[in-house]
Amino acid sequence: MNNALQQTIEALAKEKGIEPEVIIAAIEDAVLTASRKYYKTNENLRTRFNQDTGQVDLFAVKQIVNEVTDPATEISLTEAQALYGDEAEVDMEIEFPKPTEVLGRIAAQTAKQVISQKVREAERENIFTEYNQRIGEVINGVVKRFENGDIVLEVGRIEALLPRKEQSRAESYTQSDRVRAVIKGVSRSAKGPQIVVSRTDPALLIKLFEQEVPEIYDGTVMIRGAVREAGDRAKVAVFSRERDVDPVGACVGMKGTRVQAIIRELRGEKIDIVEWSEDPVTFVTNALSPAKVQRVSIFDDRERIMEVVVEDKQLSLAIGKKGQNVRLAAKLTGWRIDIKSEEEKRREVEAQFEGFEAPAEHAEGDATDAGEAPVEMAAAGESADASGSEPAADAVAPDDAAGVEH
Repeated sequence: MNNALQQTIEALAKEKGIEPEVIIAAIEDAVLTASRKYYKTNENLRTRFNQDTGQVDLFAVKQIVNEVTDPATEISLTEAQALYGDEAEVDMEIEFPKPTEVLGRIAAQTAKQVISQKVREAERENIFTEYNQRIGEVINGVVKRFENGDIVLEVGRIEALLPRKEQSRAESYTQSDRVRAVIKGVSRSAKGPQIVVSRTDPALLIKLFEQEVPEIYDGTVMIRGAVREAGDRAKVAVFSRERDVDPVGACVGMKGTRVQAIIRELRGEKIDIVEWSEDPVTFVTNALSPAKVQRVSIFDDRERIMEVVVEDKQLSLAIGKKGQNVRLAAKLTGWRIDIKSEEEKRREVEAQFEGFEAPAEHAEGDATDAGEAPVEMAAAGESADASGSEPAADAVAPDDAAGVEH
């Protein structure tokens, strides 16, 4: 290609990252659309880019038939053979050149719009194809502008959108700030930026650990789950494939250097790193860190409900600020966690014992109302009074006994 149009096609293809053939096809479609608007006939028009001249040629295509019913699109066999000799046969097509110089300014404007649209469609398709396979990856961008609370990032030659709901409450940005975010989705048909990124997705936390911890990157330590309340606290469950490698220690690093780098990137978000376990009781116990758990029992295996008892002074720590700690632990483990203090559990057990003993008292009362039982009880009472002792009074005080026992 050596003429001006061909050079323009090559430059545009390189700038937009698309193939020159896509632009050539767009130009052919544009000239075809403009030609139909100008000629306003029922002719079967066709365009073809001429590589030798660098121009787009326009043709009216007619099909060879025995009997012509539509002169605009058909030509008789006799006329065709008069033009091309015996080579012309029925069902063959003949192209008749038509001038394009007469299309005019309006047709040229139409062609320009069609070319721009086709190039944009090709560019968006390329972006979708490239980034749809990279969902979950971390990319670096620069804050370009703000749109109704959303942030538009410049990522290389394209733009990405950081919606307000995907921004951390602990973070604020100004123009030209550098931002690391995880690709959450790619849209093929959206207006504006196609790529949607997030700063709140747990995938960002996982990718940051992969970048900071070599043991996670090479597969020695695995992240089995991660949950976040962006800007406040996060929990990560890790598991080691090798006995000699401490998964929690590997993630924390020497004097906390590895996890501190991630905390700085997340603007001070607290991160609890806990060890994953196949045993749900052990896993829940670890997940409630930093609180110390006294005992854990499975309340309902089918509904996945657990009851956790902690010391009285550990109760607020286990629950966390506005229930944050237990909420994150429940998300991480997949179990519903019911936390109780030792005092609360003790009162619950006492109430259960009282409930068991109350029916026994009613049973004794019913026995005194039946048959000869009152006579026997009275006789027993007289015997007790005669002996001068008070065993009967002591015997009917189960509540006091229960209180002493507990």
